[in-house]
Amino acid sequence: MRYKLLGSSGLRVAEVALGTMTFGETWGWGADKATSQAIFDTYADAGGNFIDTANIYTDGVSEEFVGEFIANDRDYFVVATKYSLTDIRSQSSNPNHGGNNRKNMMHTVEGSLRRMNTDYIDLLWLHAWDFTTPVEEVLRGMDDLVRQGKVLYIGFSDTPAWVISRAVTLAEQRGWIRPAAVQLPYSLVRRDPERELLPMARALDLAVTPWGTLGGGVLTGKYTSGGSEPTRYSADDVNPADLAAAEAVGRIAEAIGASPSQVAINWIRQQPGILIPIIGARKVEQITDNLGALDFELTAEQMQELNSLSDFSLGFPRSFLESDNVRSLIFGQMYDRIDNHRA
Repeated sequence: MRYKLLGSSGLRVAEVALGTMTFGETWGWGADKATSQAIFDTYADAGGNFIDTANIYTDGVSEEFVGEFIANDRDYFVVATKYSLTDIRSQSSNPNHGGNNRKNMMHTVEGSLRRMNTDYIDLLWLHAWDFTTPVEEVLRGMDDLVRQGKVLYIGFSDTPAWVISRAVTLAEQRGWIRPAAVQLPYSLVRRDPERELLPMARALDLAVTPWGTLGGGVLTGKYTSGGSEPTRYSADDVNPADLAAAEAVGRIAEAIGASPSQVAINWIRQQPGILIPIIGARKVEQITDNLGALDFELTAEQMQELNSLSDFSLGFPRSFLESDNVRSLIFGQMYDRIDNHRA
């Protein structure tokens, strides 16, 4: 295991994070406690220290398991959890048990600290933007938690780029805690973040922790003709373009003696910027296989082949602004002589 800095901070985290949404069976699927412990131990034994959970994962069971698993070496682990979402099955009549507001933030953090039996949270994520709460309210609340010692670092998950950019600017202007990272869905078959979120993260020195790295399981190969793992759906239920990408990932994996999951994870790891994929598992064999991605890198040719699999377009304004015609008008006769590394 190698380690990366979490964005512009000095915090050192493992190059892949362990996702724990599968810890617990209260949602009708997932891993029991013994299996969750074995998955956690496999990751930790490989040198992993970056654990990602949330207040709502398996109705709080995930946080309870994580708290027990880290108890013997709390300072070693970097534990990230989230606030914003509420379990709709709880049928709470409290209108503030959900959302980005300060009241829900404080309520959720206290619950997470209690479930994990810890004095502090290393990284607090805003789980999802609610388009309601002022970003100033969010940042000031997070800053207060940091000053109280209950939270060390903050980040934004599933939030528009313009909101995160404004949050960083406000934090720098007002001396509040600055976001260190963003979390978002990203895979070879879901490349939307390349339009705005990933360029923003590189420009603002934010780490990125992608989830959904295997495209909902499509990129593992289980829906292709060679797939052997039982699935909830048939190949007919999967986007044909995604199936074609999975077939190509499988061919590359077979050629280099790797698994399709390892190839899909490394495609993300080798993108520009600070990318720290979240890997999750319901079985020990799955986490062991995912960790095998750390043993190799894809060649430039293999990366190019994978990049060409999807009919992905950056869309306006980037496709327009990065076209040769427009760039030649911007830079004039110097166009071919300028290394525009910001594009």
